Amino acid sequence: MSTSEMPPASAPDRATDTAMSRRTSSGWVGWVVFAAVIAITMGAYEAITGLVAIFKDRYFVVPSSNLVVSVDYTVWGWVHLVIGIASVAAGVALLQGRGWGRMIVIGLAGLSALVNLGFLNAYPIWSTIIIAFDVIVIYALTVRWKDVRG
Repeated sequence: MSTSEMPPASAPDRATDTAMSRRTSSGWVGWVVFAAVIAITMGAYEAITGLVAIFKDRYFVVPSSNLVVSVDYTVWGWVHLVIGIASVAAGVALLQGRGWGRMIVIGLAGLSALVNLGFLNAYPIWSTIIIAFDVIVIYALTVRWKDVRG
């Protein structure tokens, strides 16, 4: 191997810089795909929670009057169901690379976290898990906004 094939040590290697930026960007694309899958999964769980609250009010041990927002479980069920269906749809849009899907998923994750904060007394462990996943989704979609297109 001759020394002429190797670039000088002081010259910046554009191919390596480009490959490094692709690896960095593709790592964050993986986070976006992860966030989309979590949004779809959590949306399905949110919809199931909504259906339980709509059709089986007595499933929850705590009376609805002890919740942060004192409304009937049927109302809570419809709120969860709508957020769940919208989250599934927005997660699918995000997987398809739709730019608006990203904004919708972030908004729905924030709304879901707030709704589950109000629902915390009825379902404490599950609501805490959903809030944690909502925060992870928001992080995954916002931390490196410029590195990921779509």
